[in-house]
Amino acid sequence: MKFSDIIDGGRIATGGMRDFATGLVSPVLRLGVTGLARAGKTVFITALVHALLNGTRLPVFEAMAGGRILRTYLEPQPDDDLPRFAYEDHVAALTGEGRHWPEGTRQISQLRLTIDYSPRGLIARNFGSGRLHLDIVDYPGEWLLDLPLLRTGYGTWSRMTIAASRKPPRSDIAADWQAHLATLDPDAPADEQQALIAARLFTDYLARGRRSDVSLSMLPPGRFLMPGDLAGSPLLTFAPLDLPPGAAIASGSLAALMERRYSAYVSKVVRPFFFGHFARLDRQIVLVDALAALNAGRPAVEDLRNALEAVLSCFRQGQNSWSSILFGRRIERIMFAATKADLLHHTSHDRLEAIVKEIVTEAMARAQFAGADLGVAALAAIRATREATVKQRGEILPCIAGIPEAGETIGKLAFDGKTEAAIFPGDLPADPTAVFKENLEGTLKFVKFRPPIPGPQGFPQIRLDRVLDFLIGDRLA
Repeated sequence: MKFSDIIDGGRIATGGMRDFATGLVSPVLRLGVTGLARAGKTVFITALVHALLNGTRLPVFEAMAGGRILRTYLEPQPDDDLPRFAYEDHVAALTGEGRHWPEGTRQISQLRLTIDYSPRGLIARNFGSGRLHLDIVDYPGEWLLDLPLLRTGYGTWSRMTIAASRKPPRSDIAADWQAHLATLDPDAPADEQQALIAARLFTDYLARGRRSDVSLSMLPPGRFLMPGDLAGSPLLTFAPLDLPPGAAIASGSLAALMERRYSAYVSKVVRPFFFGHFARLDRQIVLVDALAALNAGRPAVEDLRNALEAVLSCFRQGQNSWSSILFGRRIERIMFAATKADLLHHTSHDRLEAIVKEIVTEAMARAQFAGADLGVAALAAIRATREATVKQRGEILPCIAGIPEAGETIGKLAFDGKTEAAIFPGDLPADPTAVFKENLEGTLKFVKFRPPIPGPQGFPQIRLDRVLDFLIGDRLA
């Protein structure tokens, strides 16, 4: 066993014992919420908290539908070193004059929601606390995709990254970086300007991969696209180099400089996130913008599957026991939720769910994943559309209707942000395996709609109740 493994095990144990001591007073459930850019993490958390605080009708969420939730309220931050999730600001954005979708996740944050409830069983009513602290930890999915770097050296990472960039569709968007890469000599003396140029072109390549027409998912290192307070730091000033397997890296060379910064990134960015936050989670929801991948074509779907495989390989999955609570928690339940289901007619919701289940099932098999309860759902935490039908050329089309945001377009039609429109988004294939065989590129029509005005029962939603019941329902029994 390496000395670093002992230290890492100690970090997990320290966090576990701290959580265990807190849980003796009142049970705590730590729920991780993640997803790649534009998957809807901020909207999901805001909608979840708003629904629980305001008693929104959630018929499939048994504890609420059965009237057993007595009171729900926010409490001060449990972890002083984490920013607070700006719930009130996000609600104001969604409900205020000129309502708009809130800014997305760019850093880790946390919110504590306390639920007082009436336990269902006789023993639980007599001996249980009837109170659950739900600590919601919000973090970018790009950070999660960094975790495989913990077990990957610089040379291996370089070869894997370069090999992937030479295959379509990455080869088209990597041309500028690849051209510069061909001019670099790994054995040349370390040169700060060469490192800066290589890092900038590499980052530009990653950013192009995130565009909606490409919609790639596997784009680590995550902080290159979401640098936060690390912008301009040497920790983000490295890039892959063309290194043969087993090649020795000469001291003082460009390769040595890149390797040192890569190792510093892993030790100072990736490792603290894993041991300080990720390894302390009990439940996890991964939000997936599957519609964007489907509309970008089969390569994007395959890349999404590879990303989910990497995600599944990172989880310490399985049921918790006294020892795991003390010496490293395991994630007991994982939900993969395909967001933006409100962009489809309800007749396609089950199809979207089946497609994501197929993608996740393949990813599970490739990752040899087992141990945790796994759920899949098609979700719209806040539903921005209603359903309508349009008669066109004698055919009745199942459509969605809402107010598209200003500047959104379909073909030559542009929207002003004030007028409601009915749109036929297209149909998903009935056979979920078709996404790996057929190319759906451009067959779906999506626009971004303005947030709805909440009614007396809060925001409208699609299957948020089912997701909540899966993630926390058993802890409210």
